[in-house]
Amino acid sequence: MESKTKTNFIVDKKKNTLTIKRNFNAKRQLVWDCYTKSEFLEKWFAPKPLTAKTKEMDFKVGGHWLYAMIEPNGTEHWGRTDFTEIQPIDYYKSLDGFCDENGKLNPDMPRAKWHVTFKDLNQQSQVETVVTYNSLQDLETVIQMGMEAGLNSTLERLDELLASLTK
Repeated sequence: MESKTKTNFIVDKKKNTLTIKRNFNAKRQLVWDCYTKSEFLEKWFAPKPLTAKTKEMDFKVGGHWLYAMIEPNGTEHWGRTDFTEIQPIDYYKSLDGFCDENGKLNPDMPRAKWHVTFKDLNQQSQVETVVTYNSLQDLETVIQMGMEAGLNSTLERLDELLASLTK
């Protein structure tokens, strides 16, 4: 499958991390915008056949993104990303977790630190995401939930969106 070669997905059980690297056929500024603006996130940030919707978005240090991934039958899975550090078009750091529709975090589900870095590669861009979990158990929980397949599907959607935006 083509996506397997496009996305480098590394599990480090000693550090409780996932490292996801992928190159995109678009300039870094556009890729950054797709990661940081709700109008773009809603078009790609959910594995097929799910869709995404934003309830709240405030991309600034101390701000957050409250969103749902919606199954075709209407079932909503809510997530909250709290932005902790932002260096425009270079990287951002955040805390990500499952929550209810009001943004109240689910203490029974893993919360993770995300460090998302954007690099220029001539006409392409590379995004490297390092996701750090509090424990090996948390890491294994998200792996069992299908994190790798979900991320591959989600990043394929981003490829499609970028192709449509760069025509």
